[in-house]
Amino acid sequence: MPIALLALVVVSLVHLGAQVAAPDGVVADLTQILLMPALLWVLLTSTPNPKSLLVRLVALALGLSWLGDTLPRFIGDGSDLGFGLMLGAFFLAQLAYVAAFLPFASRSIIRRRPALLAPYVILLAVIIAVTANGAGALFPVVLLYGLVIVGMAVLATGIDAVATTGAVLFLVSDGLIAISAFATLQLPLHGFWVMLTYVLGQTLITLAVCHQDRALAAQQV
Repeated sequence: MPIALLALVVVSLVHLGAQVAAPDGVVADLTQILLMPALLWVLLTSTPNPKSLLVRLVALALGLSWLGDTLPRFIGDGSDLGFGLMLGAFFLAQLAYVAAFLPFASRSIIRRRPALLAPYVILLAVIIAVTANGAGALFPVVLLYGLVIVGMAVLATGIDAVATTGAVLFLVSDGLIAISAFATLQLPLHGFWVMLTYVLGQTLITLAVCHQDRALAAQQV
């Protein structure tokens, strides 16, 4: 196993274990801010040089995701500012993913199987319906964010099935955060499920992009 991937697996397992044992502890905090750098290491060491636009945009998305994981830790726990910084960073990360996947739109379900758009629309509608009352003045922001992340998930179908699965898991992770923040609904071990779907989602997207980028590079030789 490449060392970058091994580092990602170790950090992820330690973090998920900490989410079960002590979700508010130092280990959970420290390992969360190491997740995206480890995944970025995987991306950069698994793709050929010079880096393609696809890889550069996904690297940007991972960097912005790292900001979303990190910035709220410098703000008071549970503050609106911390949540806003997280939401803003991840919104920009989703836009970076949309830009990365947009060139593959002709291979996505938008063009090939538009009927499959229905589950994405239904999932977005459910999340919006559940969170609408609690979001209050933030409802337009929540709606815009939901539209962008669903757009990202739909465009990810143009990469491959692995990216599709990863994008859906990322969408589920954000949905869990939304229902916790705006509808005060939580699963048992809620933080664990948020981070499990987040880590798996981002990892599957990154691995799919690595595979796609190597394939495109091989075609150009």
